[in-house]
Amino acid sequence: HEPQERWGLVPIVAASDETPPEDDISAQEGASVTERISGRDFADLDEKDLAEARRLVTTMFWRPPRSRTRRWLPDRGGRRPDMRRTLQRSVGPGGDLMPIEMRRRRERQRPLIIIADVSGSMERYAELFLVFAHAARQHLGAVEVFTFSTRLTRVTDDLARRDVRAALASVGGTVVDWSGGTKIGDALAAWNRLWSRRMARGGPIALVLSDGWDCGDPELLAAEAARLSRSVHRLIWLNPLADRPDYRPETRGMRAVLPHIDHLLPAARVDDLAGLVALLDTMTGPLGSRAAS
Repeated sequence: HEPQERWGLVPIVAASDETPPEDDISAQEGASVTERISGRDFADLDEKDLAEARRLVTTMFWRPPRSRTRRWLPDRGGRRPDMRRTLQRSVGPGGDLMPIEMRRRRERQRPLIIIADVSGSMERYAELFLVFAHAARQHLGAVEVFTFSTRLTRVTDDLARRDVRAALASVGGTVVDWSGGTKIGDALAAWNRLWSRRMARGGPIALVLSDGWDCGDPELLAAEAARLSRSVHRLIWLNPLADRPDYRPETRGMRAVLPHIDHLLPAARVDDLAGLVALLDTMTGPLGSRAAS
């Protein structure tokens, strides 16, 4: 991951041989707490540390991923000649000089689609990831958020509330299968059937949070993961277990999706989510391109 200062998570305190003032001591203590919490698994945090982790996640720095559209804009520094404007301006006084007009591709924000597993094995991680989704929604705007356990639920409107506590409370009232079983294939099938056509425009990046424990049909999961992958710019799978030294993607759910995802990343710590933001910042390639950034 990039240094934590990149995300504003660690206050920068100048080194000094002198006894620091009280404000500096507070800053150093804050930096120490932040460093301690940022590298710890969410499942190991007590309520006080969880509150600090939520705060750190909400203050992450975001720069919207952007994609090039098929539309062109006039730009003197562009790399491609704009022959239409050149010919239009060649008529009239000075037309014999034929100055070449240039153009460039118009850019727009690349949408994010977030699909979070809220089953029993994911409860602690799902809560922090929904805080992450709320921060993304507040900073980027073009974000759609869904949860699933035994069914798919759209919670985008719930996360539109500015206050994160109110937003999560609203999600809690909307989601009826929190801490239930897990049917990942059914959830992806529902998204592909009901939402793909309207939300796959603009080359979105899809984030799926799940540990891969699945009680559904693995063949259905593989087919629907492949379909989702074909409809988005990148498919990123976030597994809270992925960074553990002894982790192997051997559950039938992970085996089913691995051939169809672009990135498998951990999502168990504040540092992991900061690393995800760093990756999202690099995904500014041409619309529809799946080349490595």
